[in-house]
Amino acid sequence: MCTMTHFANHSTIHTNHPAPLHPVVFQAYALPFATLVMPRFQVIPAGKAFFHIKETATGRVRGFRTHHNEACALARSLATRT
Repeated sequence: MCTMTHFANHSTIHTNHPAPLHPVVFQAYALPFATLVMPRFQVIPAGKAFFHIKETATGRVRGFRTHHNEACALARSLATRT
């Protein structure tokens, strides 16, 4: 089986690479503090097809659901309550 590697010369190997990225692309941007805040509730797997909704501040379980999407919806609704 021929992989055509013996036909490539030194100049064609390096010219096929894309242009290097500009250093500005790799700068770290400061995020607003609100984006760094932990969520109030987490969805934790608690068995086969069973999920707990845990409050992150206290570690207490505030609810449970048997479907992940429903557990996420409950966590969002609990987070909107004050």
